[in-house]
Amino acid sequence: MSILGVDYGRKKIGLAIAESLLAEPLRVVDSLAEIKKIIQTKNVEKIVVGVSEGKSAKEAREFGRKLHQESGLEIIFQDETLSTQDAQSFSQAAGMKRKKRKELEDAFAATIILQSYLDNP
Repeated sequence: MSILGVDYGRKKIGLAIAESLLAEPLRVVDSLAEIKKIIQTKNVEKIVVGVSEGKSAKEAREFGRKLHQESGLEIIFQDETLSTQDAQSFSQAAGMKRKKRKELEDAFAATIILQSYLDNP
């Protein structure tokens, strides 16, 4: 069973995948159509969407509902507080160059969100 982790943003959507108890960064996309292709190719059975606070939380929940309507898959909302900051810290500690960090930070944030769910289902 594959689980997809999603770090929703208005411009970019970070994705992570877990086929076991370990989440891995997948990539950054900018459309629901790209996510639907990944759901099919990776045989995703469940989706974990990160939710923070305020207006962005409302938008993430709306996106999660749209994902459910489009895919028919179970959507789980997971607290994503500080996931982007944690992703930045981890990638800096790993010595990743700034340009690469900026390209992948949303996928790293999705990985943290998904791993948090896997660790505390």
